[in-house]
Amino acid sequence: MFSGSIPALATPFRDGSFDESAFRKLVDWQIENGSSALVPCGTTGEASTLSNAEHHRVIEVCIEQAAGRVPVIAGCGSNDTRNAALHMNFAKKAGAAAGLCVAPYYNRPSQGGLMAHFGYLAETCDLPIVLYNVPSRTVTDLEDETVVALVNKYPDQIVAIKDASGDLSRVADHRMGIGREFCQLSGNDELWLPHNAAGGRGAISVTANVAPALCAEFQEAINNNELKRARELNDRLFPLHYAMFSDASPAPVKYALSRVQEWFSPSVRLPIVEASAESRKAVDAALEHAGLV
Repeated sequence: MFSGSIPALATPFRDGSFDESAFRKLVDWQIENGSSALVPCGTTGEASTLSNAEHHRVIEVCIEQAAGRVPVIAGCGSNDTRNAALHMNFAKKAGAAAGLCVAPYYNRPSQGGLMAHFGYLAETCDLPIVLYNVPSRTVTDLEDETVVALVNKYPDQIVAIKDASGDLSRVADHRMGIGREFCQLSGNDELWLPHNAAGGRGAISVTANVAPALCAEFQEAINNNELKRARELNDRLFPLHYAMFSDASPAPVKYALSRVQEWFSPSVRLPIVEASAESRKAVDAALEHAGLV
């Protein structure tokens, strides 16, 4: 259902509020430079510090501005199952193609709890679900057996997974348990190349915020089996992948965006603070290495 370079969009702020004008420009720039879908209100979008009203407005603006040019996978995750369902139902009405639903954080549910959480979402809203496994942030790991059981139980509802576990063997595990056509997207930019080689379809990417054209070109090279070209592009992007996490995310990517687009502010919301001098230095070097400044 989804493939290619899919940015997990940063949410611009100005004077503490959602900067709608800058966000619309970001959406246009991403589409014009080859991004195949868009993800508002993910981790990089600082969803955890948005009010529900702001969360829904960001999704709404993204869908409005995309205007059907690419699908929008709305971030709908929450550690409160009922609130996740609220986001899902809003995103469905707004016209999203799917909802990105992270494993509930902080609560640390069991695998049975994860089955019940995602099952509730699948049964209460007909918006397709992209599972999101990122145990480094949520503490809870969405284990392979649970993913397989969920997709086999709800094959029409759970259509993809963004896996940021860092375990590449999971691509094959999912292919064996679900089928080769199940859509697997990398959640680790630095593993995008081997993830695709193992059977992935693309990435929901932080780096694509800053380098949409290069990331789209990289994915195109992989799709065309141009391994040499893909490696060359991966080498250009690799320092940037790590620089995006040289400080608490999304501070580095917002700083990077402010370097490549004058209309994007590096402002973040507490408890995140703006990128440190050391982080900015790493980002500057990576942008130069990639030929973006």
